[in-house]
Amino acid sequence: MAHVNNSVYQNYFDMARMHYFEEIFEQKMNWKEKALVLAKISIEYLNPIFLDEEIIVLSKVYKLGNKSLQMTQEIVNATTNEIKAKNDAVLVAYESKSNESAPLSVDWRNKIVKFEKDLSF
Repeated sequence: MAHVNNSVYQNYFDMARMHYFEEIFEQKMNWKEKALVLAKISIEYLNPIFLDEEIIVLSKVYKLGNKSLQMTQEIVNATTNEIKAKNDAVLVAYESKSNESAPLSVDWRNKIVKFEKDLSF
């Protein structure tokens, strides 16, 4: 049917999410120390993505908690702006050494708040 398998959509969301945080934090996440891990995700498939279609993934953090944040993403056709899929995710700050969730660092919070002007807390 010449469309991308639904299982690939998650890869698009994951790659865009990593790029989003690298841009905002101005560095790659150090997974051996502290990182954001996916705790919950839901995907709404709206329209097929065809194999030769150019897409973009829009990403936005919309809520900050003490140890977690909520993010929304959309896969959109780069030419028509047709929304192909929507994603809502909860990410939790995680410290590898202690193998536990941790508070979001002040630095991360400040950088997200500076970038996203309309957050809820």
